[in-house]
Amino acid sequence: MNKTLTSRRKVLQAGVCGALGLSMADMLRMEAAESKAFTQVAGQKREAKALSVIQLHLGGGLQQQESLDPKPEAPIDIRGQFGVMKTNTGDILSDTFPRTSAVADKLTVIRSVVGRIPDHQQATYHLFTGYTPTAVIDFPQMGSVVSHELGKRGELPPYVAIPNQNAFAGGTGFLSSTYGAFETDSDPGARGYQVKDFSIPKNVSMERFDRRQSARQIVEQRIRQLEADRGTLDTMDDFYKQAYTVLTSAQAQAAFSLDDETEETRQLYGSDVVGLKGPDNRFHPKGLAERLIVARRLVESGVRFVTVNYGAWDCHVDVRSNTLDQMPALDAAIAGMVTDLDRRGLLDTTIFWVTTEFGRTPKVNSDAGRDHWARCYSNLIAGGGFTRGQMYGVSDATGAEPARDAVPLENLLHTIYHQLGIDGSKELLAFGTRPIEIVKEGKLVHGLLA
Repeated sequence: MNKTLTSRRKVLQAGVCGALGLSMADMLRMEAAESKAFTQVAGQKREAKALSVIQLHLGGGLQQQESLDPKPEAPIDIRGQFGVMKTNTGDILSDTFPRTSAVADKLTVIRSVVGRIPDHQQATYHLFTGYTPTAVIDFPQMGSVVSHELGKRGELPPYVAIPNQNAFAGGTGFLSSTYGAFETDSDPGARGYQVKDFSIPKNVSMERFDRRQSARQIVEQRIRQLEADRGTLDTMDDFYKQAYTVLTSAQAQAAFSLDDETEETRQLYGSDVVGLKGPDNRFHPKGLAERLIVARRLVESGVRFVTVNYGAWDCHVDVRSNTLDQMPALDAAIAGMVTDLDRRGLLDTTIFWVTTEFGRTPKVNSDAGRDHWARCYSNLIAGGGFTRGQMYGVSDATGAEPARDAVPLENLLHTIYHQLGIDGSKELLAFGTRPIEIVKEGKLVHGLLA
């Protein structure tokens, strides 16, 4: 079994695989195999400015020219078919971003992110781990590192993916699978939304569930008398305790629910915003609003790292239609999230980070689309001690290269870790012998910090 694919959700299944019916031997073997996977080397202690991260990932490669870094003075085959509008700080964004422009004083756009590889799989892995893929070592995702370094901040898992992890993003790498993402495996924006494996089965009463919990404790006590490896059993016991707490906690269950969210809040995030008509010739909400509302609720309840996936941005053909279809919901959701976090007093302690694995080519191609471009592209970041109201970095006249204040991706990740109180240069020992930095040669981007 590939341990990086053994997600936290697998461990927190209803009643822990059938009301605590998981094979004890299988679990022990998995934990025993992973308990030696790494040892940490002490790094410098950092003062945390932020408590949580919400990462909104736009898979496929966002077209920065039609969003965060328009080029209105460039020829039509570079600037594209959209105009620009002034933000409330006097800067400009694409006119596809009217709501975001109105809250630009609360966020920072980074226009000079530098990646390495214009390939979806490798670039996504690079973004999520800070490393390009190798055949020798599998590196852990940022969410897994945060989960390991900071641990839980309440009853819920420290790392959650809505609705699932990106298939190219890697996993826990050389860390234990206990630091993997809990996947909701259900879309909050879809009908019938219900987090899978996160409730006691309907045919199991609470009394019966408690009896099974007591029976497990008796069995485990007997095994402890026979087994020499107490550390493995202690780890397993932690699994059961966490699962039992989540399955029986009203607060934990409520964090994933949308039931008490007002219509005003839903519309703030753009729940009613649509794009182009679908194949059935009807308009359909995108569901992004609901995903981000759940992400905010999770952060409020103590989750440290939440990833949300949205859209299919690989616009090799007809970039205009791709933009018209997906950008309105994105614009509304970004503005709604920033506004809502600010109103609730959460923006100072929550990093809201909009990512994409690379950008798009400066020039529109013969199919009216844009191809992959990793040498200069844009991210958006807000809260958590990052500056507000800033357009950081400048791309050149065509958006091909950074003209000022280039931000290599490793430096951006290092800076986010820093705000969370994690030393990005800290070394972890992979396989017990090989020291590996959390982010290799990452540097702090002081100009991004308030």
